[in-house]
Amino acid sequence: MKIINLKLKESVKVALEFDNVLPELLYDKNIQQINDIIIYQGNKERFLSELFEIKISGDAENPDDCKIVLDGDLHRIKYIGNNMAHGTIIANGDVDLHVAAMMSGGHIIVNGDAESYAGREMTGGLLEIKGNVKEYCGSSYIGEWRGMNGGTIIIGGSCGKQLADCMLSGNIYIKGDCDILAGIHMSGGYIEIEGNVTSWPGGQMKKGVIVIKGNVGEVLQGFDYQESICHPLINGKYHIGQYDLYIGDSTTRGKGQLWIKR
Repeated sequence: MKIINLKLKESVKVALEFDNVLPELLYDKNIQQINDIIIYQGNKERFLSELFEIKISGDAENPDDCKIVLDGDLHRIKYIGNNMAHGTIIANGDVDLHVAAMMSGGHIIVNGDAESYAGREMTGGLLEIKGNVKEYCGSSYIGEWRGMNGGTIIIGGSCGKQLADCMLSGNIYIKGDCDILAGIHMSGGYIEIEGNVTSWPGGQMKKGVIVIKGNVGEVLQGFDYQESICHPLINGKYHIGQYDLYIGDSTTRGKGQLWIKR
């Protein structure tokens, strides 16, 4: 296993873009080559070693055996794991926009909070955010209609509005609460929310499954109540308790499933 430790030397006000810092791009590089990796800060090119203390241990024969560990004040680093397909990235702190955007494989762990668009349009891999995440997690980008289409997102805290907008496939687990319109425009996939949802989950959804274990502020009129089931089998596992099943959104002739625990 090759471990690349990157510690930010000091906080930055203008965001750093981490598109070029991926296990598949660094696993076969030596220390000098990693020092000279170019990252962008606004419209300026910066060498990675200008901003980070870099340490390397071990070796990797392939990108899956490479782990990148980020330390320091990371809240202005965006695009961490953008287009990532292999290996592991661990960010020890809060991170900026687009973490794990378009990720297709590998494992990203954020030991903190994440800004908007976490897991945007991801197609594979595992994204774990131990804290909270803001709006549009697992969603499509502005003007696009393809959201998350594979992989798994696990959020240890709460989530902002429009979780999984235009989701096609994959799994999302929210341990805390969720703001309005979770699963909006959803066409497939699975969402499980352990906490409360402000209102209107599944708006204009066509297919897919949403399970809510907390309270829901308001269910849209396009969802028709079907039945109440004790310990239902959903997505391959039994959910303990009494759940009400709704089908919708009828405004889009949708057949999505909305399960709400009593």
